[in-house]
Amino acid sequence: MSSVAPLGPLATPGRILRTERLMLLPPGPENLADLIRLKADERVFGWMLHGTRTPERTREELEDDMEFWQVRGYGTWCVFERASGAFLGICGFMERPDGRGVALRFALWPECRGKGFAREAARAALAFGHRAGLRRIIAVARETNRASRAVLADIGMRECGEFLHQGHRMLVFESVA
Repeated sequence: MSSVAPLGPLATPGRILRTERLMLLPPGPENLADLIRLKADERVFGWMLHGTRTPERTREELEDDMEFWQVRGYGTWCVFERASGAFLGICGFMERPDGRGVALRFALWPECRGKGFAREAARAALAFGHRAGLRRIIAVARETNRASRAVLADIGMRECGEFLHQGHRMLVFESVA
C-alpha cells in the first residue's frame, strides 16, 4: 500500500472527508498508480460490476471520476489511513449503468478487512451524499458477499430489491434521506 500523494485539483476543503482514522480525497492523476493496482486485483475488483480493469480502462475511469466530480459535486474518493497515509482503496458514488440510480460503492485492499475501514468510509460517504442533496442512494452487493452486505446494513441501508447479473443474485440496498 502506498501513501498519500499530493492533493489533486478536486481536493477542495468541502470535498475532503475526514473520519477518526481515514481521509477520503477525490481522485486525481496522482492516484493512477494506486488505482491501477487496486482495480487489477481479482481479490478486490472481482466482486465489482464488470470485474477487474486493465490499466487503460482504469485510466479512463479515473478521467470519468474526475469529470463526475466536476459535473455533480460528488463522486468516488480515494481512501487513505490518516495515521500512516497508506492508500486503502476507494469509496463513493457512481451512476449505475443499469438505470437503478446513484450507487454507493467501496473496494478496499483485502488486508483492510475486519478492521472497520469500509464501514467507516461508507458511513462518511453516505452522509456526504445526503448532504449533497441525494435523496435516495442505493448500493448493490452479491448475495454471497456477506462482508459488504454487513457494512451496508450497519450504516443503515435497507434491502429493497434483487436482480440477477451474470448468474449471481444481486441484492439492492437503499438509504432515503
